[in-house]
Amino acid sequence: MTTDLAEPAHQLVHAMAADPYGDFSPSVYETARLVALAPDLAGHADRVAFLIGEQAADGGWGGPGGYGLLPTLSATEALVSEFRRVRAPALIAAAARGLKALSARWGPDLLVELPDTVAVEILVPALVSALNAGLDALAADGVDPGGGRRLPHPPGTAPGVLRGIRELAREGVALPEKLLHSLEALGPDARGVPCARPGVDGLGCSPAATAAWFGGAAGPRHPGRRYLEDLQARHGGPVPVAAPLAVFERSWVLSAFADAGVPVTVPGRVLDALATEVGPRGVAGGRGLPPDADDTSTALHALAAHGRGLPLDCLGAYRVDRHFCTYPDERTPSVTTNAHVLQALCADGPSDVAAGIAEWIATRQHPDGNWTDKWHASPFYATARCVLALAGGGYGAAARDRAVRWLLDTQRPDGSWGHWAGTFEETAYAVQVLARAADPRGDEAAARGCASLLAWPGGSHPPLWHDKDLYAPARIVRAEGIAAVHLARSRPSIAAHLDRLHPEPAGRTA
Repeated sequence: MTTDLAEPAHQLVHAMAADPYGDFSPSVYETARLVALAPDLAGHADRVAFLIGEQAADGGWGGPGGYGLLPTLSATEALVSEFRRVRAPALIAAAARGLKALSARWGPDLLVELPDTVAVEILVPALVSALNAGLDALAADGVDPGGGRRLPHPPGTAPGVLRGIRELAREGVALPEKLLHSLEALGPDARGVPCARPGVDGLGCSPAATAAWFGGAAGPRHPGRRYLEDLQARHGGPVPVAAPLAVFERSWVLSAFADAGVPVTVPGRVLDALATEVGPRGVAGGRGLPPDADDTSTALHALAAHGRGLPLDCLGAYRVDRHFCTYPDERTPSVTTNAHVLQALCADGPSDVAAGIAEWIATRQHPDGNWTDKWHASPFYATARCVLALAGGGYGAAARDRAVRWLLDTQRPDGSWGHWAGTFEETAYAVQVLARAADPRGDEAAARGCASLLAWPGGSHPPLWHDKDLYAPARIVRAEGIAAVHLARSRPSIAAHLDRLHPEPAGRTA
């Protein structure tokens, strides 16, 4: 990563402005659903190859612990479906390894602590039932890679709720808007549900939901099919877990640059487009999703920081006592959503509402000083969002001090930070907190982290963000790194340490 930040920031913003989908990593879960649901779609062979290529040595897919269950179920079920269609030996061999991984990782009862990812409580039982049905069909033909064993519904899932939703769909009852993002959980009952219709942006901001609505029967000229074909071409077959997410991407990138003071000119058309997304219920992160407090507050904060301030009244719909929900009737509240709401409110000055949110955020801090959240696998993301929001309003000094101590205790020997391993993204969050803390204890640690960022090799970033599957928002991660380096360079006490660790090349400036 270069220390000359103006040009990469400029390039990132202009690439983002030209991209209506956003730059997000391909998803094993979502790609496998397209393999099973739309085998006649362009790029099918590449999607199958992607699944086989992404299979881990133990036969599973996805992240550690419970994060691997949903993608492993999805990929294994897709390969069983594909084998039933074409009978290629490599497919059944990969599926057998997937079944073995399910047993080896989580045991015959699939005992696992499920992560708080989107719709996990219905997606997992939907896949368990589909996979068992596929295995039964194979067994009837004399092929049974599961050795006669069938999978149970793991504890913590809601197969009864799933059955109820499917019954409502069969009766033609309109489904909740946020459920459309995970419509594929309904199985055959998703096909053609009258409460939704795919358009040029697909259905529910989801390739899998779009394919499930079609049921493999979309004509070649239908706009929803063109959406799937355009989306899969971006990654050469695989698809991301959600698209289009331009509003989400632009809000986070512009907020990161504005908060850090990164010198970048944002095209007026980007700000205009973002402002037009703000409605009476706020902003949705992508077309086909319902509005939510997280995207609304971040978009409003980004617009205000770039001179396009709008009224914050739409946030009132999400207030619940002394905190804000991301969506109405959500299962679990989010500290990072509330951190973003606090940032937006503090732009208008101190208030009782802001003070209440700050107090609520502080009470959610873990004893060791970090925060965790439903929208990200890493405590470094949640901790940075909470600390920076509290600091921006002058709240929670004691909580912020505990967070700084936690960061100092968790830095890795190479200067990076990370929940499972050191990553560029998590290191950027830690450097931002320490650079803004004005605490001499963190100066050298911030400089070591910044040196790690500057030396980081190129390539993709590991998926850490929550949707149905873990994903990586490439431009957002890149923007957070640029913001971290800029902040570190802006603090003379950190810059002095950094100059010793990473001398500035001749003719280059930060």
